[in-house]
Amino acid sequence: MANFHKHKDNISLDDMTLVRYCQNGDSEAMSCLIVKYQDRVYNTIYKICQNRDDAAELTQDTFVKVLENINTFRRESSFYTWLFRVAVNLTLNYCKRRLKLSPVSLDAENERLENDKGKLAAMLADPSGQDPARIAQQREVVQIIVNTIGQLARDYRVVLVLRDIEQMSYAQIAEVLCIEVGTVKSRLSRARTMLRELLETVLT
Repeated sequence: MANFHKHKDNISLDDMTLVRYCQNGDSEAMSCLIVKYQDRVYNTIYKICQNRDDAAELTQDTFVKVLENINTFRRESSFYTWLFRVAVNLTLNYCKRRLKLSPVSLDAENERLENDKGKLAAMLADPSGQDPARIAQQREVVQIIVNTIGQLARDYRVVLVLRDIEQMSYAQIAEVLCIEVGTVKSRLSRARTMLRELLETVLT
């Protein structure tokens, strides 16, 4: 089989090709997958567990587990959804053990973000506006939304992060969480409603 080093300058190598090299013992191919996905995995984990140190540790644990089990990956799903299934499962299990799912206090953030609340209030008042989680991409309101997402129950928080921040499809979320697409849609609808209500409470 061709060695990864012969193709390492070809940035178009897809995930499955890199996985195949990994399964044949090429550590540099795994390094490429880590570089490609580490920031996205970290950001997703952080928005679920709400702790940067925990997120960094869990991101490392995710890639260690993926490396340890790379030969069990049968390519029946995409590497992307398999990776995120590992990341989400590790995060949820860790949060349960450490009781990290308690609501996050916004008191320390309120004064610093007071100016941003006016902008957020205007967005929420606009019936044609975006869903609240999508607004998180705008720097001036990102922290208040991330903190408020932390107040959602685990099942709703995860589906909201995967859909509205990670931009996964319904089918990908269903695969990551091992639930039906219909369940994804119903949880997402409820999560968005609860997030909007929480944000409106924060603004009053």
